Amino acid sequence: MENYCRDYLHYLTLERNASRNTIASYRLDVEKYIGYLKKRNVRQPGNITEKHTEAFLRELRSAGLSPRSVTRTISAIRGFHKFLMNDGITTTNPVDRVDTPKPSRPLPEVLNQVEMERILLQPEMGEHDNRGIWIRDKAILEVLYATGMRVSELVGLKQSDVLADAGIVRVFGKGSKERVVPIGGSALRWIQRYTKECRGGLLHRGKTHDVLFLNQRGSPLSRMSVWNIVTANSRNAGVDKDVHPHTFRHCFATHLLEGGADLRAVQEMLGHADISTTQIYTHIDREYLKEVHRTFHPRA
Repeated sequence: MENYCRDYLHYLTLERNASRNTIASYRLDVEKYIGYLKKRNVRQPGNITEKHTEAFLRELRSAGLSPRSVTRTISAIRGFHKFLMNDGITTTNPVDRVDTPKPSRPLPEVLNQVEMERILLQPEMGEHDNRGIWIRDKAILEVLYATGMRVSELVGLKQSDVLADAGIVRVFGKGSKERVVPIGGSALRWIQRYTKECRGGLLHRGKTHDVLFLNQRGSPLSRMSVWNIVTANSRNAGVDKDVHPHTFRHCFATHLLEGGADLRAVQEMLGHADISTTQIYTHIDREYLKEVHRTFHPRA
């Protein structure tokens, strides 16, 4: 069974172009599933029945696993069995009739435009050293808010991905899918200033990274470094909310919709494959409208 699991993960990597995070999650899920079956002396895929898979999922729920995690596990083992069928190893999929729970989607916390402006101003207001690190941090915050890109997309952004003359940036998202996003004048100006005044000083002799944002050792920034930059500037701005890099993505989408942007356009810029993922921001937008109504309508 372990060999079949390995082959399944290779299939996801090479043929489905799944992301590293997906591969890592599915590996844990399928290995846990196989471990459960082996304890019950089920060692061949053809011997697995619906009763086995349903009992496994009941055990996960009773252990307190969240509906979202259970849903992901069902997806992993359903795909595993489908892979076995396609390779002619089995003839049935015991997960086909298993009900997938619908996890509730909590609304992400977003900042209003005043709070966002305060955070964006923080790098300019702190103490500055001669290396110009604050310019880099300012450019990072501006790019996150201007494009709505994920932190993983930001740390992989290359200089050649920024098409300044066209006012756009190429973003490589989940599964290396490419999309083009407008970037806006403010973020572009700070990228250009960072490139001119700061980036060269961060590069170590002999290194030729095309990655745009570098750390003080001349290497690409880590996601945790960006997290620290965001949280430090949010704290310094006095914003009493849980702010992290993904908050900027939520704000990007919400502020666009509040301004009247088309949902399909926002979906395209965020790189969502399914518009239902983007529709969560329409709920936030409605909450904003209700707040405006409560604040300004005389009979609210």
